[in-house]
Amino acid sequence: MRLIIAEKPSLGRAIADALPGSPRRQDGAVVVGDTTVTWCLGHLLEQAAPDAYDPALKQWRLDHLPILPGRWKLMPRPKARGQLAVIRKLLKDAREVVHAGDPDREGQLLVQEVIEHLGWKGPVSRLLVSDLNRPAVKRALGRLEDNARYGPLYRAAQSRARADWLYGINLTRAWTVSGRQAGHDGVLSVGRVQTPVLGLVVRRDAEIRDFEPRPFFVLWADLAVARGRLRAWWQPGEAHSLDDQGRLLSRDPAAELAERLPGAEGRLTRLESRDKRQAAPLPYSLSALQVDAARRHGLSAKATLDVCQRLYERHQLITYPRSDCRYLPEEHFAAAHTTLEGACRADDTLRGWFGDADFSRRSKAWNDAKVGAHHALAPTGKPADLSRLEQAEADVFRLIARNVLAQFYPPLAVRDIQADFRILDEHFRAKGQEILDPGWKPLFTTREQAPPLPPLAEGETCRVEQADVEDRETRPPEPFTDASLIKAMMNIARYVDDPAVRRTLREHDGLGTEATRAGILETLVERGYLVRQAKALRATRLGSALIASLPEAVGRPERTALWEQRLGAIAEQDDDPGPFLTALIEDLRGLLTAADAGRIRTALASAQGEQAPPPRGKGGKRRGGPRRRGTTTPRRPRQK
Repeated sequence: MRLIIAEKPSLGRAIADALPGSPRRQDGAVVVGDTTVTWCLGHLLEQAAPDAYDPALKQWRLDHLPILPGRWKLMPRPKARGQLAVIRKLLKDAREVVHAGDPDREGQLLVQEVIEHLGWKGPVSRLLVSDLNRPAVKRALGRLEDNARYGPLYRAAQSRARADWLYGINLTRAWTVSGRQAGHDGVLSVGRVQTPVLGLVVRRDAEIRDFEPRPFFVLWADLAVARGRLRAWWQPGEAHSLDDQGRLLSRDPAAELAERLPGAEGRLTRLESRDKRQAAPLPYSLSALQVDAARRHGLSAKATLDVCQRLYERHQLITYPRSDCRYLPEEHFAAAHTTLEGACRADDTLRGWFGDADFSRRSKAWNDAKVGAHHALAPTGKPADLSRLEQAEADVFRLIARNVLAQFYPPLAVRDIQADFRILDEHFRAKGQEILDPGWKPLFTTREQAPPLPPLAEGETCRVEQADVEDRETRPPEPFTDASLIKAMMNIARYVDDPAVRRTLREHDGLGTEATRAGILETLVERGYLVRQAKALRATRLGSALIASLPEAVGRPERTALWEQRLGAIAEQDDDPGPFLTALIEDLRGLLTAADAGRIRTALASAQGEQAPPPRGKGGKRRGGPRRRGTTTPRRPRQK
């Protein structure tokens, strides 16, 4: 019997439906001929708690730290024991096993750790499915690979899980116990991804809070030219008081000039134009989709991920969603017309976009060299009746289909124009843009474009009709939202000060993964470190105090981003995981010495931030203050 082990039931059923023969369902599996398809329920196993290594470690004590397992143990998750028993029984009758985890690092881990935990020693093949439609699954079944090829990916995922455990367990216990000594009754959770993300928000909120607005002044003049009117802006010279961005800091020179301008004549001294062509935005990765769904439809990152999972699993309308790639396989290009015709047929908006697409065009999105374990999100081609979907599902599906359709539209062609005028011996500038070919742009916005400049000729005269001075103030940075925080996590090098580290991280950018970023934001909210205010994500007093009490490096992105770089070397270059974990343990020993009750007490007393709502109890009801815990903690928080 051939046993296929899928990552989750929906994938298992899709594989069974694609096999030749009549499926016969049984407990926790589907039998089709000589093949049995079973599944995990996400992770069936988890890293064992510290007291599984030593019962004394059930107590949270500083003198127990660091906790360093000698031989790592995995334990069944409480709700997974039944399915684990099903797989164990099926393995006894198997002659070969097919690993059908999702095509990513975690998918490789969660199925392979079950296979190894249950002691299977026979051959293992790898099935990679990124599209649950039957034809796609059948093609994947015809391209099985040796699972040994994915050993480095498994070792990287295993190293990540162990490193997260070491980092989270030790630092969380150190800060929680020290926090109790400082009078804080509750867990202070520290994780290698969640804490730097919290640090980003805490520092942004501090910038906003400490921001001192400064006035500056701008002078505009409405000009009549030979073939129309335009507005130009004064460009004050260095003789005036300017800030580092060239903004005028004194109102008097602008006001004096504004009084003399009406009726004055001048000349267009320099006219520059530059034609530009811009290709359509690429199809979406999950994070790029989460950014746009938040901006356009107000969806949180978690809500977008949940919608994508339903579109993928329940409706089978899109390909595998937890992807970090924005490119599509070249073989998909030939079938794109048929695929998109099916996806767009039942929706007026999509049908209109499809009708204007030119399928002889081939954009840079179709590139096998850019496709790794997954490809960009795309419609599967299954007919989509959007009227039968929830509103959020329809909105997200349109975004995904739109970005693929846009690959069959011409580039956006524009002409940027800059006109420099001399009036009363002062320099004025006007800028405009002319749309030469809207290309893909109408699919992305219905907003009116700013009017272009009228036709101009270098050397022509102008006359000032009206002028005025506007009093403005510098503005603080905007608070983070789901969209901007996800974007910051994707482009974390921008938030790194060290130039050498920044250069390195540009090639290995990213804090968290496509699959985890939404969950990290929700975890920080659930733990009372962040709070949502309309669309904004703001740090609470507790979140700010935690960052202030930690060594600065723990709350900054450099360590965890470089961590991902080393894990990438294990996955892609088959580096030995040993040095990575050894270096982490040495790092931990140094960090643990910084756990200090006095520092935490000071941070808690002086912290600024928003008031967190009380935590939710069972049934979603708000309950009172934190439950007093003794020297044990009944539930270990997730660490990332």
